[in-house]
Amino acid sequence: MPPSTILVVDDEDDLMNLVRYNLVKEGYKVVTAADGRTAMEQVWAHRPDLIVLDLMLPDRSGVDICRDIKNDEGTQKIPIIMLTARSSETDRITGFEAGAEDYVVKPFSPKELVLRVKAMLGRTQSAVPEKIQIGMLSILPNDYRVLVNNSEVPLTQIEFKILLTLARHPNTVRSREQILDDVWRDESTEILDRTVDAHVKRLRGKLGAARDTIETVRGVGYRLMANLAPISAAG
Repeated sequence: MPPSTILVVDDEDDLMNLVRYNLVKEGYKVVTAADGRTAMEQVWAHRPDLIVLDLMLPDRSGVDICRDIKNDEGTQKIPIIMLTARSSETDRITGFEAGAEDYVVKPFSPKELVLRVKAMLGRTQSAVPEKIQIGMLSILPNDYRVLVNNSEVPLTQIEFKILLTLARHPNTVRSREQILDDVWRDESTEILDRTVDAHVKRLRGKLGAARDTIETVRGVGYRLMANLAPISAAG
């Protein structure tokens, strides 16, 4: 499975680079932002698995950003660890009330933060259902199995990974670049960018009656529609 993506938001370059270095060393993919506007752009561009968010930013409060993320259906499940130089109980409560899952006070040990990230991802990822059900389509991530109307569909590893990355971001467009990043990491983008469409076409063909669950967004990428009503194979 692809590594988890962590968004680190902090306007202190030295601290942000230190956090990024330690997270990358542990195998995570890290994207960064130094202000609230860029942070929200990164959230929507990358849909990170976890956000490390500084409380004090030059343009917006981290609490406000946290609240916006948690109030949006498309991002509310992303866990957030708040970073702050403040250690008062009032500040911690404010962060938790905005929806943050954890709180780290500066100065902190990068190793401690990495451990908290691991623990948070462990809890949230283990909480993911063993089966993702979308209409007639059933995806069993732990078993690498896909069923349509309870009949198993044989997929290649690449096809399964494409379907799974779309299912983990339901009703959200995943660009070809994002699919490449999720599924292929060490191969030529120039070659793979031309093959994403071919893989999706074969995947749709194998899904049969559930093929329309995957929607093409012309010029951008693909979206897995999670609000489709179940339909019978005969339909």
